[in-house]
Amino acid sequence: MQRGYFLTVEGCEGAGKTTVIELLSGYLSALGHEVVTSREPGGIEIAEQIRSVILDTKNTKMEARTEALLYAAARRQHFVEKIVPSLEAGKVIICDRFIDSSLAYQGYARGLGIEEVLMINQFAIEHTFPDLTIFLDVSPEEGLRRIHSRKDREINRLDLESLAFHQKVREGYLILAERFPERIVSIDANGVIDDVFVMVKEHLERFLRKRQ
Repeated sequence: MQRGYFLTVEGCEGAGKTTVIELLSGYLSALGHEVVTSREPGGIEIAEQIRSVILDTKNTKMEARTEALLYAAARRQHFVEKIVPSLEAGKVIICDRFIDSSLAYQGYARGLGIEEVLMINQFAIEHTFPDLTIFLDVSPEEGLRRIHSRKDREINRLDLESLAFHQKVREGYLILAERFPERIVSIDANGVIDDVFVMVKEHLERFLRKRQ
């Protein structure tokens, strides 16, 4: 059986990842692909339990390396339990965040070092990177405005970080986009979702043509 495709959607808080993933899933399903969606941290029971620890607003004393290791642990379990089986079954798996989040948030914004966090995560994922990563590039100011305007969204520990921290996260993502241009595409996500998805779809169609 042909291996499936591994797609990830990345971005700062409030970038619109959830909506884009829903649209991507529907579009790919209409093309005849069997689609699995997931998220990190989380996606499976053990990783969801780790997620609750990482994002709990009470855990303000969590040290940066502890945070990075917890993300990597959740990622490992998610990887072996959901990502690998989906790919081996020939499915398209779309994940809300993956390794690039750790590199941008803990590696760059927390100051642990992109190379150091990359090494931890390469051990966790056995050097398996996404086939295509869509980076939804939204200004931190706009992203936080969107978050705080949504009454139904639960605020987590990372949402409480300063604007300066979220600006560093975006800088980290831009560095990663330059480092991995063969798989990361940057989309201006400051506009309305319909326009954003048009751009996402263009890159997806280009990716699918190359793989066929």
